[in-house]
Amino acid sequence: MKFLVIKCGGSVLDNLPRSFYEDIVSLHQAGEWTPIIVHGGGPLINQLLKELNIETQFVNGLRVTDHNVLDIVELVLSGKVNKQVVRNIIEVGGTAFGVSGVDGCLLKARSTKESHKLGFVGEVVEVNDNVIETIVKAGYIPVVSPIGIGADGQRYNINGDIAASAVAKALGANLCFISDIPGILIEENGVKTKLDKVSKAKVEELIGNQTIYGGMIPKVTAAIDGLVHNIPEVGIINGFEKNSLVDYTNGKQIGTKIVLEEEIA
Repeated sequence: MKFLVIKCGGSVLDNLPRSFYEDIVSLHQAGEWTPIIVHGGGPLINQLLKELNIETQFVNGLRVTDHNVLDIVELVLSGKVNKQVVRNIIEVGGTAFGVSGVDGCLLKARSTKESHKLGFVGEVVEVNDNVIETIVKAGYIPVVSPIGIGADGQRYNINGDIAASAVAKALGANLCFISDIPGILIEENGVKTKLDKVSKAKVEELIGNQTIYGGMIPKVTAAIDGLVHNIPEVGIINGFEKNSLVDYTNGKQIGTKIVLEEEIA
């Protein structure tokens, strides 16, 4: 049995086709792969913050989080979004169990080194993988909301990509980021081309020239960190392409594979 952590960003969750969830359930029922979903929810958080006239801003793709913003982030992620993903899996015949990173101290966290800029944005210091394994052994697909908890009970907003990487590291799992684009794209002579494979050095170059920017930055940096720490493979795929997830698990060339330099052929 192999673990597969599937990160679904909030920008794609609302529109992912039914077939995407059918693929997850199919993988789960086949038994070779054990899917674990970690989700975001940025657009819904933005919407509610706007409705409540609460300002929000980002630094390097991470949301600045004060007490008011943190309440909204937890409400949206652990309440609305988490349960919607669970319902989507149930609707296609699967079984899912939604948890927050707070539950069972699943995502043990502390403030980042840039807490003076970011507020209650956290980094994961430990994953209580017993929580995941208990859910899996009971026959459910875990669905994780990326809210962390400190030793003192303080909640933290954890970027979903970083949380997904932390879970994958703890389990030695493959990590797959679900996007609405086919992978990392570069533009040459006015034509956009997908990179089938990209190294750490290339990622840093693309961040430097702003080909990779905003919310893609924590995604690729989390991927590189994961590869250094026990994750066998990281991919970015388009969840709107039919059978993309199944094709990925079958080893087909799909999306962008992120690797370390020594693995580049």
